[in-house]
Amino acid sequence: MSSLIGWLPFLASFVSFVFAAVVLRRFFYRKGAHLLLWGVGLIFYGIGGFCEGYYSVWGWNPLVYRLWYLFGAILVAAWLGQGTVFLLAKAKWAKLTLALLLIASLYGSFRVFTAQLDPNLLTTSAHTGSELSGHAILTPGVRTLTPFFNLYGTITLAGGAVYSSWLFWRKRVLLHRTVGNILIAIGALAPAFGGTFSRLGIPGALYISELIGVLLMFAGFLRATTPIEVKTVATHPSQV
Repeated sequence: MSSLIGWLPFLASFVSFVFAAVVLRRFFYRKGAHLLLWGVGLIFYGIGGFCEGYYSVWGWNPLVYRLWYLFGAILVAAWLGQGTVFLLAKAKWAKLTLALLLIASLYGSFRVFTAQLDPNLLTTSAHTGSELSGHAILTPGVRTLTPFFNLYGTITLAGGAVYSSWLFWRKRVLLHRTVGNILIAIGALAPAFGGTFSRLGIPGALYISELIGVLLMFAGFLRATTPIEVKTVATHPSQV
């Protein structure tokens, strides 16, 4: 599909890679495992978007499909969420969950790249990319991996952002981070809503929501990491 909607994933992919570069640049200067993991997750987001765009514009390719399913459907949310775990959780639990995620990711990679595919099971009129889902995978058990990764990612990323915004708001400190985290939470949830509307037959819902999602998360990150400047007005001694 060569319509404008079909090209939207490429735009989302571009934004994701730019976002990843900004986050990783901050990591190189300020360190912090959460920044590194967010950067990795955003690279996965970008790969997934590129693969969706490729399928929409140029059609079926088994390697592109496997890459999309691994990075776009399985890993992206979990790795973004893992960054938030390192930011908020105790180091012991963060390291333990990362070890489990690494093992699960390697297992998922093996299952996806050894799965048997049948492109005939995909619909031929893809409007949103939801037709990709896991329909072409014949090997049992592969499609059941996706909900576990996505549930973990959604709870940790969106839930962590909401929790952080609530903390800053309650303490009435660093309110720019409250706004930033709210934007991140909404952006993290946007693709899930887009997928729901896509399954209801609304053309372009998933692609649009993925683009909006990464834009909101990018804006939220920039807002949360850019302190609000408070301008002070000089007063005459007699006015003090």
